[in-house]
Amino acid sequence: MRVFETLDELSALVGQEVAVSPWLTVTQEQVNLFAQATGDHQWIHVDVERARSGPFGGTIAHGLLTLSLIPQFFQTAMDIREVGMGINYGLNKVRFTAPVPVGSRLRARLKLLSSEPIDNRGRQMAWEVIIEREGATKPVCVAESIARRYP
Repeated sequence: MRVFETLDELSALVGQEVAVSPWLTVTQEQVNLFAQATGDHQWIHVDVERARSGPFGGTIAHGLLTLSLIPQFFQTAMDIREVGMGINYGLNKVRFTAPVPVGSRLRARLKLLSSEPIDNRGRQMAWEVIIEREGATKPVCVAESIARRYP
């Protein structure tokens, strides 16, 4: 885990890859719970038997489940000691570039694209997030995530 004392210290790294998260395994239980939460019960995600004869040879994670792991990737990749609160502000670009078979291990590469001062001594930061699957040559998701951090 990369540790920063202040937002200014982190902001000095605009244009650079700042951190890489540890690997995280995607489980069928996570996929099933995500399906329950969102109402997306597409068989390719939740029907293990049917998915075995499907195009991927098994169930795959929802693209939006993969995207929703971004906060966890940030939390496990870096600590900004000065920050008392962080808010997801939105996304500018998202692409699901490859499937995520259940049981895959994922991690994220985090590149700081911009950091602008906002109210209450906070910073609005744009991040390029590249989510990789262990053993694959192509990322599974590429997104531009916008977050606000406050002391």
